[in-house]
Amino acid sequence: MKTRVNYRLVWLLIILGGLAAREIAMELRPSFLRPGLHMFAYVGNTGDGTLSVIDVVRLTTVATIPVGAAPTGIRAHPSHKEIWGLSYAGGYAWVLDAKTNQIVSRIPVGANPYALDFSPSGDRAYVAASSSNSVVAIDCATRRVVGRGFAGRRPSIARVSPDGKLIVVSNRDDATVSVLDATSLAQRGQISVAPQPEQIAILPDSSKAFVTSGSTSAISVVDLKQNVLLANLALGGTPADLILKPDGGELYIPLSDAHGLIVVNTSTNEVGDFLLLGMSPAAGALTTDAEALYVTDSAAGHAIPIAISIRQVSRPITVGQSPQTCGLTPGGDILLVVDTASNDLAVIRTQTASLTTLIPVGPRPRDLAIKVF
Repeated sequence: MKTRVNYRLVWLLIILGGLAAREIAMELRPSFLRPGLHMFAYVGNTGDGTLSVIDVVRLTTVATIPVGAAPTGIRAHPSHKEIWGLSYAGGYAWVLDAKTNQIVSRIPVGANPYALDFSPSGDRAYVAASSSNSVVAIDCATRRVVGRGFAGRRPSIARVSPDGKLIVVSNRDDATVSVLDATSLAQRGQISVAPQPEQIAILPDSSKAFVTSGSTSAISVVDLKQNVLLANLALGGTPADLILKPDGGELYIPLSDAHGLIVVNTSTNEVGDFLLLGMSPAAGALTTDAEALYVTDSAAGHAIPIAISIRQVSRPITVGQSPQTCGLTPGGDILLVVDTASNDLAVIRTQTASLTTLIPVGPRPRDLAIKVF
């Protein structure tokens, strides 16, 4: 017996399938993107000295680029279509053209460069060269070193103040913070802080800096107007990251061995709320409206959403193994998480708090940058 085909039903199913596929594609596409715009993630792989370039809209790796041994300090240039980073073992800064995925410059900066930051205008890049005890200024247009200043012993992080006037440097081996003039790189002050200072957060008005200790459960508060130490705050656990609220009013600090998040009031320099999160909180990303904070748990393989204004912790999102660095795309539609042990990048839709996919990257990934152009 011959079966009759219901062509109307077939066409209806085809149309519905097409609409469903379009809806899914629109959901995965960040809301702020318009035709002609691209969004890419850049992951530095310390295992083989490469940079993985991922199309965040199409959810695929588009290039793997050799950048040099031990890539670190990877940052998206604020105005140029470029990604900058460092080769810690090679002693140079490298510049990637984001349109062509080609390395267009390698700039010698000194032994063991670790961190890179840009001036607010994007005209200059500043690099802390750990084994050279120096900070280097690079002209971003000519990609040439235009200044060199001396910090303390083994500087690890150099951060530019929001007003663009100061460079604040944490010196691990002599437990100090150096304050340099951003134009001349002349030293304006050196302040003793808690042992092995590492990460730095500077308030939006450039009045104070908060500096973590790599060996004690403390954070130092430094007055950048008077160049003095205001306080060493006991945290009750080892600080793993610094996430500053956009208005500067609060500082959120994951504590890896205390299994939680501490909140510091930056105006009073007081430790406030504590939120229990998980096994080993590692790093965080905060939405621009400061409503949602996401913290990775490196031991549990989770990303933990927090409604930070009401201090409410939501159900963890399972990602890959040993998640560390994370970042939000502009608009906060997508959370990207670098999984250091499973060698992948987790892509999470923040509206549904769900894992979309895991994208393979290179061995031992660490740093992450996101660029829209």
